[in-house]
Amino acid sequence: MAEPAFLYEDDPDLPGWKRWQFRDATRFNAFIEPLHVRIEGDIARVRMDPRHQHSNMRDAVHGGALLGFMDVALFAASRGFGSLNAGGAVTLDLSAQFIGMGAVGVPLEARIELLRETGRMLFLRGLVVQEGQPTIASFTGTLRKMGAPGVPA
Repeated sequence: MAEPAFLYEDDPDLPGWKRWQFRDATRFNAFIEPLHVRIEGDIARVRMDPRHQHSNMRDAVHGGALLGFMDVALFAASRGFGSLNAGGAVTLDLSAQFIGMGAVGVPLEARIELLRETGRMLFLRGLVVQEGQPTIASFTGTLRKMGAPGVPA
């Protein structure tokens, strides 16, 4: 049996959090990883640590980095909710509203709620927040679950 593409395991450095990370560091996700996931009731908290390479000319987190984080956080949250295994979906829709600026060097958190799950679809919404800052962004997304490779969904 092939090794899963993602790690999803307890993080010894953050008790109560899972580390969600691609095993292949040459993929896009490595740009924002490692991510940490914690389920609290109906909310998945997905955390990233923004670094200098995520910044824009104003030394704030770049909007493109935020969009990438939002997209990947939908998958990390869905894994945390038990709705997906790694690589088992594609993004159909991601809508974002930028509300404020994120600071580099302070953890960003996407707080995501699963609105509805059907046989093939996941409908989610979230907020990107940061300690000491007002809300950074709000977003919604739709993921389509995929069948196993070679098996139509």
